[in-house]
Amino acid sequence: MKDLIIPILLFILGLVALIKGGDWFVDGACGIAKRFRVPELLIGATVVSIGTTLPEVMVSATSAVTGHGEMAYGNAIGSIICNSALIAAITITVKPGEADRKSLVIPLIFFFGAAIFYSIVAYFFNEFSRITGIILLLAFIAYIAISVFQAKKSAALEPKVAQKDENNSKGLIKEIALLIVGAALIAVGARLLVDNGTKIAQFLGVPETVIAITFVALGTSLPELVTAITSLIKGHGALSLGNLIGANLFNLVLVSGISIVLSPFAVPVQEFMGLNRSLVIDIPVMFAVMGILTIPALIRGKLSRWQGVLLLIIYAGFCVIQFAF
Repeated sequence: MKDLIIPILLFILGLVALIKGGDWFVDGACGIAKRFRVPELLIGATVVSIGTTLPEVMVSATSAVTGHGEMAYGNAIGSIICNSALIAAITITVKPGEADRKSLVIPLIFFFGAAIFYSIVAYFFNEFSRITGIILLLAFIAYIAISVFQAKKSAALEPKVAQKDENNSKGLIKEIALLIVGAALIAVGARLLVDNGTKIAQFLGVPETVIAITFVALGTSLPELVTAITSLIKGHGALSLGNLIGANLFNLVLVSGISIVLSPFAVPVQEFMGLNRSLVIDIPVMFAVMGILTIPALIRGKLSRWQGVLLLIIYAGFCVIQFAF
């Protein structure tokens, strides 16, 4: 057990580096974008969205390149399940809220379209080729382009208000430093997470996919979890469902896309009652939690406490199955 102490400490250090690095990267990028008068809506639709997904991107890309495709796969799928069945579920259970059906349509079309494509490749070909990664990245580019177009359109319709830049007058050098240091922390954190997550898995005899789909996925989703809890404490209600779906979409098309393009890998093979666990549990659970989270919201325009409770039960059961079987 002593042999595990250093890997566990380095694993935790990697998580902290990822979270802080992502935070600084977004701050630096936003500061530079604002300094050069890039519209705020455009920053939100591109820089911030991509910046908050960097932990997952770096972990999965590092895993794929170093020959740990199982961890890249598990992190992407696990982050979607964690975002939906833990983070969103907590906020909905504590404080159900309204859902803007109009803002959900395009993100949901892209998410379920990408998820169906991803699943077809997994079930029928059992491996993710570089072409698959390119298609996923093209879907990401298309989604960003539509988001930017909608942001510009919304900005054009709103009355322009003069904004003071009193609190955001950081020096350009500081913003560049935040950007560089943030990116470096993300890279270092990702490497620590992957290397030590692999060591922990090997020591405990647990498959890498299980570590990735639970601990690593939760770790890279911590910024979203902290944001959700903070918003509840401050009385801002539930998370924006549209933003959450966007994060899940990025995990599927950006995180998986980059990992696959860099180093194609096969679908992990782990038995569960004689069947491939990834195909009979992981992917179906991903579809189930996203369906439970979004379909009632699309139909009724609001989120209910029963959704949050059901999602939390599913997440608990999912984690138990990962470690018990």
